[in-house]
Amino acid sequence: MYCIKSGYGIEQAGWAVAIYGAGSLAGAFLGGKISDAIGFYYVQFFALFGGGILFIILGQTTSFLSFAICVFFLSLVNESFRPANAAAIAHYSTPQNTTQSFSLVRLAVNIGFGLGTAVGGFLASIDYHLLFWVDGCTSICAAIFLLLILPRVNVVKQKDNQVKKNYSPTAGSPYRDKKFLWFLLFQLLFAICFFQLFSTVPIFFKLSLGLDEFWIGAVMCMNGLLIAFFEMIIVFKLEGRHAYLKLIYWGTLLMGLSFLLLNIPLASGLAIASFSILTITIAEMLGMPFMNSYYISRSTQANRGQYAALYTMAWSAAQIIGSYGGTKIAALAGYNNLWWIISGICLVAGTGYFWLYKNHQ
Repeated sequence: MYCIKSGYGIEQAGWAVAIYGAGSLAGAFLGGKISDAIGFYYVQFFALFGGGILFIILGQTTSFLSFAICVFFLSLVNESFRPANAAAIAHYSTPQNTTQSFSLVRLAVNIGFGLGTAVGGFLASIDYHLLFWVDGCTSICAAIFLLLILPRVNVVKQKDNQVKKNYSPTAGSPYRDKKFLWFLLFQLLFAICFFQLFSTVPIFFKLSLGLDEFWIGAVMCMNGLLIAFFEMIIVFKLEGRHAYLKLIYWGTLLMGLSFLLLNIPLASGLAIASFSILTITIAEMLGMPFMNSYYISRSTQANRGQYAALYTMAWSAAQIIGSYGGTKIAALAGYNNLWWIISGICLVAGTGYFWLYKNHQ
């Protein structure tokens, strides 16, 4: 939305999001490497503090080239936080409550997303540059809170803790796990579709449905808040009662339906946007938590980092493909055709999950 408001074209907006995805891919890889070398604690601090500085700088750029360069380094620094944070969660939790710990972090992220999109929509309706100052300052504050609240852990303590938790000394490689690799392919297709929510969907709300920044933020806020209030309940009710892949299959098909709803010719653009976001939110709650559970169930404590790295990098690759591809299709063929194509990809991915469920449990 900032790109469109600043006079850049829709394809340039897609490039900006794709560049962010490229930086995320590099950041996820480097974050894991550096965390093993110097420890997760300091990687988290520098990612938060450095990301805050780069957010403020990003708001001061005056050309698309400088904007794109800053976006790349911002995403690289920000994404390095994820593998370090995953290592931190494993360190501070016990083997018995690791899964619950990750779920609580996801809950916190979605509360932040829900509130952040609402505040972001309000700030954007006043001045887009306020977004960069607020994002930068909150990130720097988070870095300071990390230093003040969390006990410091160096790389020696980090490795000692892994030994105390009896991590397996031997484990298979995810690159030889054919079931996981098939799953990763279908997950890539799923994520390509999912990332339309953050690239083409807000632009469609603005240009085709006529919503202003405030209402776009309010509708997107519904996604995060519903997940925050209901996802843990849904996970608790469904966990252990149904196969992970079966739940992911239904979630993927429902996400395809959410994009088809955008083609319904209702009089109210707000109603179309609300119905679609509600449907994709239900799909997200039904499928995405169990994607994490599926790959974790196939890994061990010794190789979980490798599985997590491939999983995270697949999402980053999908952000690049989905963001640029979606905006490109929208520019060439229109949004109606884009939503048909995205729904078709969801159908392919859902069929793949179902095939994996039936034949490769």
